[in-house]
Amino acid sequence: MTAKRRVKEPVQVYLDAVERQRLERLARQFGATMSDVLRRALELLEHQTSDPAAHPALQIVGVADREQAGGPGYDVARAHDRYLAESEAAGWGGGRPARRPRRRGR
Repeated sequence: MTAKRRVKEPVQVYLDAVERQRLERLARQFGATMSDVLRRALELLEHQTSDPAAHPALQIVGVADREQAGGPGYDVARAHDRYLAESEAAGWGGGRPARRPRRRGR
């Protein structure tokens, strides 16, 4: 924020005590006014929500590809049912499904 801006329209924001302390701390940390911190936060929020690469939900894309060192040796995205079944069976011990107990009284 190198150029000084003229305030064209003042906006009133109500903050609770914790939010006010956070804003004041950030202003001190950045050596900026509280208004500048809010402007920067708006810019950052806009960037995060409009740039697909910066969107938090899209950060999971490709996670399975990055985890191949100890992976199953096949594409989990395409064979997710197989992966889930194998993962569940591995939790039973020995990698085989447990046998169901016999019903008594039949």
